[in-house]
Amino acid sequence: MSGSSSPTVGVIGWPIAHSRSPLIHNHWMAVHRVEGRYDRLPVAPDAIEGFLADFPSSGLVGANVTIPYKEIAYRAVAERDPVAERLKAVNCLWTDGGRLVGANTDVQGFVGNLDVALPGWDDNPRVAFVLGAGGAARAVVDGLVHRGYAVRLANRTLARAESLAALYPGRVAVCDFADAARAALQADVVVNTTSLGMKGEGEIPLELHRLGPETIVADIVYVPLETPFLARARAAGLRTVDGLGMLLHQAVPSFEHWFGVRPVVTAELRALVEADLLS
Repeated sequence: MSGSSSPTVGVIGWPIAHSRSPLIHNHWMAVHRVEGRYDRLPVAPDAIEGFLADFPSSGLVGANVTIPYKEIAYRAVAERDPVAERLKAVNCLWTDGGRLVGANTDVQGFVGNLDVALPGWDDNPRVAFVLGAGGAARAVVDGLVHRGYAVRLANRTLARAESLAALYPGRVAVCDFADAARAALQADVVVNTTSLGMKGEGEIPLELHRLGPETIVADIVYVPLETPFLARARAAGLRTVDGLGMLLHQAVPSFEHWFGVRPVVTAELRALVEADLLS
C-alpha cells in the first residue's frame, strides 16, 4: 500500500474523531493492495456545502458521510441510488464523469449483518418492532420492510414516527411509546435504534423476559459492544445481534463502489475493530 501524503478516500463528519471506518477500509486496502489511504475528514458545518460542491475536483476517489451530513449529501449529489432516494440520505459518495454520485449502504449494513449472524432470519417474515424513528431507524425499517416484515414503530416523539411510517403505507404501523412493551410482544424481530438504555439516557421500556425464545433482539449501538439492552436480552435467552456487524457490513458496498472489488467481513477484521473499541 502506498504511503501517499493525501487521502484517497475518507469519512466526512463533524465531529469525526470517533469513527472506526479508517480501521475497516485501510485493512481492506492492504488486503487488496489498493494504493492510497482512508482518513477521517472533519468538515465544519459552515464548510460542508462548499466541500461537497468541490468534491469532483478534490482528488478523492470517494468518501463516506456520517452525522450530521447525510441529508446534506443527499441534496448535493447529481445522482442517487434507489435506497438513498427512499431514505433521503446519502452515506457513500464517488464521482462519475465529473458528477457527484451518492448511495446509501446503511440498509445493506443492517440486513447483511443479520444474514451473516443469523442465516435464515427472514425465512418466514411476520412482524418486527423498531424503537426509535431517527436516521438510523429509517435504514432499519427500510431493510425490514423489503425483507417482508410488517413493522411496528414506537418513538418518544409520535409525529416523527408517523412521518417515517408514511414512507411505507400499509407496511409500518405506529404505536404510542407507552404501548411499546405490548407491541414488542407480537414481534419476531425487535430492534433498538435509540440511545435509550445507555448511561444517563433512561431505560428501554421493553419486557424482554416476556418475548418468545426465538425472538431476535438487535441493537445498532456498538459502543459498548454489548449494550445493557443486549445483555438483558441474552440473559432472557434470546438471540442477539450487536451493532458492530452493521458498521462492518455497511462498509462493504462503499469499498466496492470505489475500487471495483467486493471485500469480505472476516473474523480478523471484526477482532481488529473490537480490540480498538476495547482499548
